[in-house]
Amino acid sequence: MEAKREMTSVDIAAFVGEFAAYEGARLDKAYLYEDGMVRLKLRHYDRGRVELLIDIGETKHVRVADPDRVPPAPERPPNFAMMLRNRLQGAELVGINQFEFDRIIEIEFDREDGRTTIVAELFGDGNIAVLDETRTVVDCLDTVRLKSRTVAPGSQYDFPDARFNPLAIEEDGFITRMDQSDTDVVRTLATQLNFGGLWAEEICTRAGVEKTLDIKEATTDDYGQLYDTVQHLSARLSRGDLDARIYFDGESEDDDEDTDCVDVTPVSLKEHQALKREQYDQFTEALDSYFTTLDEEDETPSKSTPDRPDFEGEIEKNERIIEQQKGAIDNFDRQAETEREKAEALYAEYDLVDAILTTVREARAESTPWDDIEARFDEGKERDIEEAKAVNSLDGSEGTVTISVGDHNVTLRVRDGVEKNADRLYKEAKRIEGKKEGAQEAIANTREELEAVKKRREEWEVDDHESTSEPDEESENVDWLTRDSIPIRSSEKWYEAYRWFHTSDGYLVIGGRNADQNEELVKKYLDRGDLFFHTQAHGGPATILKATGPSESYDESIEVSDQAKQEAAEFAVSYSSIWKGGKFAADVYMVNHDQVSKTPESGEYLEKGGFAIRGDRTYFEDTAVGVAVGLTCEPETRVIGGPPAVITERAEAAIEVEPGKYAQNDIAKRLYREFKQKFVDNSFVRKIASPDLIQEFLPPGQSSMTHTD
Repeated sequence: MEAKREMTSVDIAAFVGEFAAYEGARLDKAYLYEDGMVRLKLRHYDRGRVELLIDIGETKHVRVADPDRVPPAPERPPNFAMMLRNRLQGAELVGINQFEFDRIIEIEFDREDGRTTIVAELFGDGNIAVLDETRTVVDCLDTVRLKSRTVAPGSQYDFPDARFNPLAIEEDGFITRMDQSDTDVVRTLATQLNFGGLWAEEICTRAGVEKTLDIKEATTDDYGQLYDTVQHLSARLSRGDLDARIYFDGESEDDDEDTDCVDVTPVSLKEHQALKREQYDQFTEALDSYFTTLDEEDETPSKSTPDRPDFEGEIEKNERIIEQQKGAIDNFDRQAETEREKAEALYAEYDLVDAILTTVREARAESTPWDDIEARFDEGKERDIEEAKAVNSLDGSEGTVTISVGDHNVTLRVRDGVEKNADRLYKEAKRIEGKKEGAQEAIANTREELEAVKKRREEWEVDDHESTSEPDEESENVDWLTRDSIPIRSSEKWYEAYRWFHTSDGYLVIGGRNADQNEELVKKYLDRGDLFFHTQAHGGPATILKATGPSESYDESIEVSDQAKQEAAEFAVSYSSIWKGGKFAADVYMVNHDQVSKTPESGEYLEKGGFAIRGDRTYFEDTAVGVAVGLTCEPETRVIGGPPAVITERAEAAIEVEPGKYAQNDIAKRLYREFKQKFVDNSFVRKIASPDLIQEFLPPGQSSMTHTD
């Protein structure tokens, strides 16, 4: 079986539905690769870094890529990529749509200076066009000049003639379209209704209609079954009820031999039931895994890399992998416990579950259609019958019924009794737990790889230093402000989704931007030896001074300096409601990591983002607010922000702010203009310090500039 190399219209409909959850993300940067792939690097307020890849090359598809699977950025951005950056940097993702039932996706961005739409045509030779708010083509990868349409800079963008949309048609129109055919049912669905071969066969199989049945011999009942099947698919896609799968060319789940992936689908297919498969929670994840694997199987040449190996990128990658592996272990524990709870709930409600399964089996024995059985349960709910009220849904294609039992929704195989269904859940719990050992071993291997990369970096830097023939020049002696051109050097850090800075002696301090991030930080990143800071007043970031890095083990000999603690306290008060209230000082307390809990005292309630603090607290009384925003050139070019004493020492240029009269976005623009005046290389400021990026380091509320360095 040949591997699928392009997304289908059904795939695109499913992807668009899932990707809508990323609306509100803002674009950081855009890239164009030689093979016709556009990469949009975004950052979402809740989801963090988002990598959207649009490929119109050999494999025409769009996917949300895991950051670890993103190809290295091209060394020099071409004009198309620079155009995207100029128009979209800082723009907000406001919508994504599929044009009719075509393999065309529209992605819309808004910015203060207007709306921009990216149109990806994932058919034929493929194309990507960028439109302004009047739908005039700003630029496109390929110019198209046909009698029917033109896609070229300066022209009005016109879609190709729309394909018939079978997911939106009424039943009368469906029957009329079918009757116009002079071939068999499956070919009619594939061509006249635009489903393509595989989905046409799937619809016939699900509807129970013979594929080779001549249209002239098809009955009203046949049409009704086909239409209902199409409507069921349409409903699942529209409400995001997906069951994503990757299929492989092996013929057995027990086949351990390496097999090639051949298809990825948003829902499971009866046509592929004989193939080996892997299930995914999200279709976007399945697409990423499938097309990444497909590229590897094709042995696509790797992208060019700079002369100096990207050691920092490898280190960050391994650190992220370790964090993900730790999270996976925790997730395995939770999943296994959930499966056991489901099994125990079945036994706790044995009579209820048995009655439901028996009712469905007896109805099927009498050839009652699945839809009729579901309708009977709906009627029973109206009559307040306990068994009916417990039933959520039935799936005739899988032979299952999903019920509410205890605190869980459980999907049961109708053909099995209560005991077999419970046993299956217990086995699933054991299988999940079995993954823990592999994950723990993987963490150990990744840590070894991390240390190896660090060692290679040290060796490379020593060799590079010894081989240079130029005289040594300390980086601090370089006058970056007067340089005509400043090289851009930066890498993604895991903590950039939060508020952050490094203390004078190098400790990382991180804080939440909202209640969700406060919860996340304490649950995921508050480790042994860390210190927790918060203002005495309500409303502020959960602030953590990290005693160790993500891949390091805690050493009891570590003693955090008083200076670092004071700087962390200044950070905690400056980004709190104290600043927003226009005040200039407040008390901050500090506790050890094990004094912070999400379990409230008896009779008390904790709000989202709130924590219970137990034991003695260390107070930093009357701690003054103060924030500086700066730009660094060495060792990386980036915006930094935090306590003024720290930032002004490390930045080439820094500006201090205090509670004042300008809204956050207005003061960010003022700082941006001020920075541009400080550097001869104005493009440097534009590239690394847009007003949106500066705003990320400003406290909530209004501010004014006090001092520039």
